[in-house]
Amino acid sequence: MTSDKTIEMRDGRGMREEQPAEVLDAVGTRSRRGRRILIGLLVTVLALVLAAAAAIYMLTESLGNNVSRVPDAFAGIPADARPAASSGKTFLLIGTDTRSSDPTTGTDAPAGVQAGSQRSDVIMLARVAADGSAAAVTSISRDSWVDIPGRGTNKINAAYAFGGAPLLIQTVESLTGVRVDHFGVIDFAGFQEMVDSVGGIDVRVAAATSNAGVDFHEGLNHLDGAQALAYVRQRYDLPGGDLDRAKRQQNALKALLTKAGDDLSHPVGVYNLVDATSRTVSVDDTLTNGGLRDLALEMKGLRPGGVTFTSAPVAGLGREGAQSVVYLDEQAGPRLWAAFRDGTMAQYVAAHPAEALSGAPH
Repeated sequence: MTSDKTIEMRDGRGMREEQPAEVLDAVGTRSRRGRRILIGLLVTVLALVLAAAAAIYMLTESLGNNVSRVPDAFAGIPADARPAASSGKTFLLIGTDTRSSDPTTGTDAPAGVQAGSQRSDVIMLARVAADGSAAAVTSISRDSWVDIPGRGTNKINAAYAFGGAPLLIQTVESLTGVRVDHFGVIDFAGFQEMVDSVGGIDVRVAAATSNAGVDFHEGLNHLDGAQALAYVRQRYDLPGGDLDRAKRQQNALKALLTKAGDDLSHPVGVYNLVDATSRTVSVDDTLTNGGLRDLALEMKGLRPGGVTFTSAPVAGLGREGAQSVVYLDEQAGPRLWAAFRDGTMAQYVAAHPAEALSGAPH
């Protein structure tokens, strides 16, 4: 049975045309149904996005809560003695020379362990560009003979033992003219766990050596955590001694960054590394969970190729009393630190290629 109801319409040429009401009702129903489906899809997509954002927030908040904080890392440093702030963020990263196989940094460290109870074995300044596209890492030899505020002249690694993070930060800022924004510390046990969390690292060695029962052959070596620890701790039988050890430490860090970059497409691998890092590294208490999230977002596009590795220029080696020391180059040093502050380390390394980390250090 058909309806006698029609509705007058005009076609695309302006001609009058009558259509049955049922046809128009069906068209309107399909149109409304289509809108409802589209709106439903948009709501579903929005819900998924919000759920993903909530999951990311909860995950980073949870991992951020794992990170041990070093209290009052900047306490007592005279404000008028500090260098001016610059774009980007600068971190003072150190590794302690405790020989304990048990953790002394991170959340697993006993409560009684004091942050400055050991000398610093690894001292690196790392600067990340404001847009996260590039970074620079410069090592300072632990035996560098420098002025330690209030303590006279001594090896730079003594500053951490004398006064913990604040005195080491003040010493490094006085030496370099670079303002330190954040501080991080890890021990040998933590480094070993980080390497194992990514399934080991690959490093190139210039010539065959051995240390702590581990043999390193010339060329590419795949190292697990224990082997990597033996690699970065070796200084004897290396031509440059402690200077070559600092280069090995940079080489291991570069290999770790490379492995982490390779794992970006594998969420489980990334999580394992971030989880290990959050439990083994201690950072200053001004670096909040939100700050960690912001830093991760800023650095998401950073790749190992965008990181330059250098060392503070050295004038020579010598002795002060019974101590073997490193004398820093007072002419070349300021040029490097100026480039570091200005974010022009890539240009600096291009002009001074001999100061860059080689692909296969000793």
